[in-house]
Amino acid sequence: MIRSTAIAMAFLLLVLSWGGDGDLGPAEASPGAATGLIPLSDLGAGFYLSQYQGGLYGHGSNQVPPAHLLAGLAHAAAVRPLDTAGRPHSAGRTILLSIGMSNTTQEFWGSDPRAAATSWSFAGQAAANGVVNHTALAIVNGAAGGQDAKVWISPSASNYDRVRDQQLASLGLTEAQVQAIWLKEANIQPTVGLPKSNADAFVLEKALGDIVRACRVRYPNLRLVFLSSRIYAGYATTALNPEPYAYESGFSVQRLIDAQIDQMAGGAVDPIAGDLNHDTGAAPWLGWGPYIWTDGVLPRGDGLTWLSADVESDGTHPSRSGQQKVGTMLLSFLLQSPFSRAWFRRYLPGDIDADGQVTVVDLRILLGSWQKTAGQSGFDLRADLDGDNRVDGADLRILASHWTKGLVGRNGADGVDLSGPRILSLE
Repeated sequence: MIRSTAIAMAFLLLVLSWGGDGDLGPAEASPGAATGLIPLSDLGAGFYLSQYQGGLYGHGSNQVPPAHLLAGLAHAAAVRPLDTAGRPHSAGRTILLSIGMSNTTQEFWGSDPRAAATSWSFAGQAAANGVVNHTALAIVNGAAGGQDAKVWISPSASNYDRVRDQQLASLGLTEAQVQAIWLKEANIQPTVGLPKSNADAFVLEKALGDIVRACRVRYPNLRLVFLSSRIYAGYATTALNPEPYAYESGFSVQRLIDAQIDQMAGGAVDPIAGDLNHDTGAAPWLGWGPYIWTDGVLPRGDGLTWLSADVESDGTHPSRSGQQKVGTMLLSFLLQSPFSRAWFRRYLPGDIDADGQVTVVDLRILLGSWQKTAGQSGFDLRADLDGDNRVDGADLRILASHWTKGLVGRNGADGVDLSGPRILSLE
């Protein structure tokens, strides 16, 4: 009887999670209850509220559209170590900066930005990873508690002065050396859900557009911004940012990136997102970082879950395990993304899975996308080693030319400084 009841409950949760027709609406769930919402990465061609289609890049797709992919690769190729005046220099630095709120700083650095990065945060994990670029890369935490989206929208905002004077200048770095940003933001105490015209998701989309333009002003050599939306908030016990607003923030990011893609393809400037032309310098190139939302204990397609133990007592801020979960996802993304692997890690051509060596595992990933092009089902962007939007013999030759080669372990046996990436933060 107990077993039958458990099976019935599991089936009910599954039905609530996936819905009946791919058209889901918001759920005001009690803390800890499944919302019934489908992660954007799993929603695919389905719709939320009959209006908002799934897929991280919209139109039901999680893949970067070909033209946007090539543009991103071009901007990534321009990233290089810079001196404090922003000029290329072999002894210069490439700064990866975080921008955001309390959750962002906890996941990127730790709960106390004045202390050393916690070992379980993104920065702490990067410090311990021998594949990360430990020579030119400077990982700097600009995010801070209480700094929601509205306080970052102006290039003259005091937050940017704080980053310049405390996080950068006091460590011998400058705004001219910032070339990549991880941006994760939200609105405090949202109250209006989609599809209302004044929904907080639209307010956040506009703010994100303002933020990336402000960043482009403050950081003249900024090339790339990777965005993430919020973690699961079904356990929230306060009004700080509960569901469905945490979920809907994923559409804010999706719509912002899609607005840039459409504009660069010749479309009009989006009335909410604003001018996002990355060729004129109005904005940097925009793309998804790790997408970190899933419906609590219900695993999404890649197995991700959010447990009650992954959040603090308010159900909103990540606990140590939650911080580690996001930090691990961000590190994995930056190690493997073709938009970051050449400058974030000690890049070994053919090392698709970013483990520091070229093995049969990399070959399997490449063969899984064999003769496929961007946009086709099963195409794995990581396997496109030459960046031509196709996995073919040219990519196989790159892999084969480095077969069984690997990066030397820590402690610099190959002459590369592996003492730890320059991960810096002061408050």
